[in-house]
Formats: sequence, structure tokens, C-alpha cells
Amino acid sequence: MAAALELFVEKGFVGTRLEDVAARAGVSKGTLYLYFDSKEALFKAVVQEGIVPVLEAGAGLIDSFEGSSADLLHTLLQVWWQKIGNTHLGGIPKLIISEAGNFPELASYYNEAVIVRGRDLMRRTLQRGINSGEFRAVNIEIVIDVLFAPVLMMMIWRYSLGICCGNSHDPETYLNTHLDLALTGLATPAVPSQRRKAK
Repeated sequence: MAAALELFVEKGFVGTRLEDVAARAGVSKGTLYLYFDSKEALFKAVVQEGIVPVLEAGAGLIDSFEGSSADLLHTLLQVWWQKIGNTHLGGIPKLIISEAGNFPELASYYNEAVIVRGRDLMRRTLQRGINSGEFRAVNIEIVIDVLFAPVLMMMIWRYSLGICCGNSHDPETYLNTHLDLALTGLATPAVPSQRRKAK
């Protein structure tokens, strides 16, 4: 699966052949077919073994987290970057976006396995903050999109224009800046002090 992930990110879904995966993994094509009967099955296994466990761990973190919702959101983004965004798994979103029209079944699988679960993590975190009064009342579904968009763009850039044009920002600084702006916007406004009555 590690060999498959590298090739999927390098060559895309169409450009990746099972014989190339087998060669990079150092096994015969026949051996590969003992475990995966198609390229689609291999791609799903890459997602299931690489990304889904991180999302499941995130769900467990939300259940047990004792700090603020701002700290929880920060922790979720940092873990996501370390385990997914900063690895070859970070190239999967670009692959899905570029080839969804040709492989709608794979795109549907990715949506259910990754996007729906990721949105649920953000939804629960935002609702937690709203319930505690830490975050102001917002349209949660729209805020989820707004939170994800810059992060998604960073990954797409990294595996497209970033290959030839370089990454203009340090990813950690980028994420921290994005989160700082997001949390400032989410924060419940401070209650203004009572104005002195005019004499």
C-alpha cells in the first residue's frame, strides 16, 4: 500500500498500473492480486488504512478532550497535518478532485470514508464551543467549509503548482495563521463594559 500511495500521488489514478505498484513494492503482480483484485480496491485500502484511522482517533480525542474548544480545534488540525497533510496521503485530495468525473464511484467512496467523517469532527468541535459559550452562534455547515478551504488549497498547491513553483509559505506557519484568524472570528465577543452615564 505504501508503494501504491506513492504512485497514486505521483502519476494519478489513471497513470498508476498494478504492475508498477508490484515492481515498486518488490513483489510479483500475481502476489499483488492475492490481496487486491483491482486498482480500485487497492486505492480504497490505501484510504482505509492511511486516513480513516486518523479520523477515528480524532473522534476519540473529541470524546475525551478536557481543554477548550479552541485548543481542541488546534490539536485536531495539528494531528491531521502531521499524520496526513505532511505525508503522501496529502496528495489524495488532489487526485480525487482531478479524477472524480472519470471515477465517480471512487469519489463517492472517498466522500463517505473521509469527507463526511472529517466534517463530523469539525461539526462536533464547533458545536462544543458554541454550547460552552466559547464560540458565537454561527452557521456550522458553512464554517466547516470555510475552515477546510485554505487547508485543502495548501495540499492541492503542494502537489500541483508547488512541484514547479515551490511552496511560498511554511506549512506550520500557514496553519497557525489560518487557525488564529478562524478562532478570532469564532470567539464570542466580549461584553462591553457599561458606559458611564453622561453627566
